[in-house]
Amino acid sequence: MGIRINVNARQDYSYLFQSMTTSRGNSLGNLNFLSDYASIKNGSYGKLMKAYYAKDAADKAASTGKDTETKKKSISTAADSAKTLSEIEKAADTMKESADSLLVKGSKSVFQKKNVKTTDETGKTTISEEYDTDAIYKAVSGFVTDYNDLLSKTSAASSKNLQSKADTLAAVTSANAKLLSRVGITVNSDSSLSLDEEAFKKSDMGTVKNLFGTTGAYGYKVSAQASMIDYTAAKESTRSNTYTANGTYSNVYSAGNILNSFF
Repeated sequence: MGIRINVNARQDYSYLFQSMTTSRGNSLGNLNFLSDYASIKNGSYGKLMKAYYAKDAADKAASTGKDTETKKKSISTAADSAKTLSEIEKAADTMKESADSLLVKGSKSVFQKKNVKTTDETGKTTISEEYDTDAIYKAVSGFVTDYNDLLSKTSAASSKNLQSKADTLAAVTSANAKLLSRVGITVNSDSSLSLDEEAFKKSDMGTVKNLFGTTGAYGYKVSAQASMIDYTAAKESTRSNTYTANGTYSNVYSAGNILNSFF
């Protein structure tokens, strides 16, 4: 059955938005604010949306006389743009993944010792269990990079809630500065981290494990703070605009680009 649309009639289109909620996601499966994906797929939903926004834009143009660029602006009560919030959330997710990878236990742990065969000058061979220093360095280096990225993005946010979370993240790091220095990691004046590869590889890997691979230790706390930043950015995004006045979606958690492709 076809859908008929009378764009000239004064109609209440509010039912179009009854199934919408703000949701984060990287795939269509996570766009749970659209109750019927099929209606998007076949274009009927898009036609209704276009009709609604075309009528709305015409009414606003007639009553306010604002120029085209002004009409395209959307209203947002969030302190940061949807793009900024999306970048912070992605950085938080990446940070959490890096931290959690160092917390893995058992045979898949980066701190799992391996048998290493060595032969001395007399030809005598010995086998001993040792840490894989290169693998541990690679994992911690990724942690440092992701930490600096998250701290930078969150600290630059305008939201006081996010700034507070950035301060907490920095405080967690500051509290562990002495231990970090023992494994070649320096806490800079801006609370960012610097990793000295040579000093790190010469340090005690047991200390590194205590810092990054132990529940309740530094790495664990950073993971927890990343989760809090992720949550705060998601909450803040609900105050950000979902659609613009010209009928296209803003890029809240990158969903806007996906939705605009349908219309």
